[in-house]
Amino acid sequence: MKFKVAHIIMILLIAFGVVLAFLNLISFWMIIGVAVGYLIFLLVISTNVRLNFFVRAHNANPIVGDRSIAITFDDGPVENTKEILSILKKYDVKASFFCIGQHIENNPEIFQLLIEDGHFIGNHSYSHTRKMGFLSSKDIVKEIKACDAIIYKIAGINSRTFRPPFGVINPNTQKALVETGHVVVGWNVRSYDAVLSSSNFVLRRILRKIKPGDVILLHDNNLKTVHILEQLLIFLKDNNYTPVRVDTLFNIDAYN
Repeated sequence: MKFKVAHIIMILLIAFGVVLAFLNLISFWMIIGVAVGYLIFLLVISTNVRLNFFVRAHNANPIVGDRSIAITFDDGPVENTKEILSILKKYDVKASFFCIGQHIENNPEIFQLLIEDGHFIGNHSYSHTRKMGFLSSKDIVKEIKACDAIIYKIAGINSRTFRPPFGVINPNTQKALVETGHVVVGWNVRSYDAVLSSSNFVLRRILRKIKPGDVILLHDNNLKTVHILEQLLIFLKDNNYTPVRVDTLFNIDAYN
């Protein structure tokens, strides 16, 4: 509510500035600069879940008492997820998967493997639409509930955590989450494995500032992530890190 009021005040101030500019009392360029700056501000706070501006998200646990760390995957389950699961099983590691409802529908057997292997399951919306930042709160609720319904239908669990697609959190997302009651799980180590072509560069990016309590974002629908994951797990093992599920890292109830 405070943001809504501040947003209205800002719009009114810009409109008032336009009037003053027409009267040649201030420069149009000044108004344009303020407007552009405000739009950039809105873009930053709405596309960075780590800022905790609209909703408090679990992005990292800097006060964790040991060398625990969470590895998370977005956008599955897909065929490549089976390769990810094979690597995780090889190193006896539990990870967290934020799944897209449509992908669960298309790959129910792979989704079942996630459950059987003891990995964490979270909601990553039903369609992962690129229009997520422009949806009404009502449509966001539909996205979340539709994914929940698929998870429950196939796995019999009530997912209570949500990771917003693209990290988009805005007032409509905030309103939707108040209605659904989901806990938001973000990240603080973004690998960019979905956009960067070099596996070695992505791995170096992850390892550069890694520390206990971090939450690493990867994508199980990306082929090169298999290689990145294995090298990451070797590093974690050699440096005495313990990969855990996000519900363990943050001590939250995953499914109730």
